[in-house]
Parts: sequence; C-alpha cells; structure tokens
Amino acid sequence: MIFWHHLVPVLLVPAGVLPFLGRFEKGLHFWAAFGLAALAATTWTAAQFGHSWSTGFGPAIWLTVSACLILFLVLSLLVPEFWRLGAILGPWILLMAVLALAWNQAETVQASGNGPVSDWIGLHVVLSVTTYVFLTMAAIAGLAVILQERSLKRRKPGRLTSSLPSLADCERLEIRLLVTSEIILAAGIATGLAVTSTADAVTGMNHKIVFTVAAFAVIAMLLVARQLWGTRGRRAARLVLAGYFLMTLAYPGVKFVSDVIIG
Repeated sequence: MIFWHHLVPVLLVPAGVLPFLGRFEKGLHFWAAFGLAALAATTWTAAQFGHSWSTGFGPAIWLTVSACLILFLVLSLLVPEFWRLGAILGPWILLMAVLALAWNQAETVQASGNGPVSDWIGLHVVLSVTTYVFLTMAAIAGLAVILQERSLKRRKPGRLTSSLPSLADCERLEIRLLVTSEIILAAGIATGLAVTSTADAVTGMNHKIVFTVAAFAVIAMLLVARQLWGTRGRRAARLVLAGYFLMTLAYPGVKFVSDVIIG
C-alpha cells in the first residue's frame, strides 16, 4: 500500500505539467495524461474506501481529486472549450496529491453503523462531495476569468492564458457550474440539518453547517447580483473564490483540523 500511495501522485505528474509543455491542445497527449490521472486517482480512492468509509483528511482529498477528474473528462467531452480549464486543473490535482501524500499518516476514522442516522449521513456525504467538486470547477473557471481579464488589460497574453478559454467562455462556464453547485448545496444543507436533528452529536457537523450556509449565501448573492446588476468579471470571480474558500473550510478544512492539527 505504501508503494502505491507514492506511485499514484507520480502518475498525476503528466496532467500537472502538460499545460507548461508547449502548446496545450485537445489531442492524444491531453486524453492520455488526464485519463491516466483519473484512472490512477480513482483506483487508489476505491482501494481506500473499499472496505469501509474513511473520514480522514487524506482519503477526502483523494476522493475530491478523483471526482474532479471524472467530472472534468465527462464535461470535456460534452461542453465545448471546457477542456481548456485543464490548464489550471492539472497543476491543482498535482498539488492536492502532494498534500494527501504529506498527511498520509494522519489518523482516520472508519464510519460505520446502520439506521436513519447512517442513511442521512451517507446521502449528505454524497451531496457534499458533489457540491465541492462542482464548486471546485467553478473556482477554476473563476480563476481563469481573473487571469484572462488581467491579460486583456495588459494586452500581453501568456502561455497559460493562451491555453484557457476566452473570457466570455470562462464566465459562461463559471455561471453554469455555480448554478449547479447552488442547487446541490441546498440539498446538502437540508440533509445536514436532518443529520444534526437525528443524531445527538456529530463531530464537526455544526462547524460544517456554519461554513456551508455562509458559502450558500455568498453564491446566492452573486447569482442575484449577476441577474439584477450584471455583476461579472473579476468582481464576480472573487465572490466565487470566496464561496469556494468557505466550502473548503466546511469540507476538507474541518477534516484537516480534526485529523491533522488536533488528531
């Protein structure tokens, strides 16, 4: 297991460095690099969760990386220009893999149990992970908006901005991902409240709900502002990143504090 834990991040290197190796194109190298990364991360994640659900920080990171890669590949097939976000996603998954590798030794808790509480927790976890994955992709699109807008103002596109979608495409992808995230997040908040009302005590759940509701409010504010006043560009992207930061505190952030700092 130790050998594979160190090997999997290496298999993510091609996707992480591909945007910096010449021209970033949707060709054989693209599909091979991200396909290998998705296969390696998903296989390793399945091995960690094969027997029981682990609530540790490291497994949570791997679950996020795997889900992001799968979503990215699917949307790259279905949505024009979406694949270009891989220029940012590639380095991001490599960074996350390094974090998971660094805190591999943190103690993890195996979740178990049956009954209504366990059922609500299972549904809540699925919705939480799905929300975080979509919001991660929205944050990547938001970062792309900031980079593209800055590049246009300087009138000097770099290698990275040349690989990204156009500013208009970045904003279009950003808003679609945000709307999807907000819908799933609403369901996640409802199931989170159901868990807290059913169980006597759930570690970290109160903190998660506070950060999650705050993220929901920030995203809702952005969506309303965009509809009423046409808020877009860097101002909107910063709100997206703020919402993503709050969700990061709610999901992997709480796990990091409980498993690494306290644990």
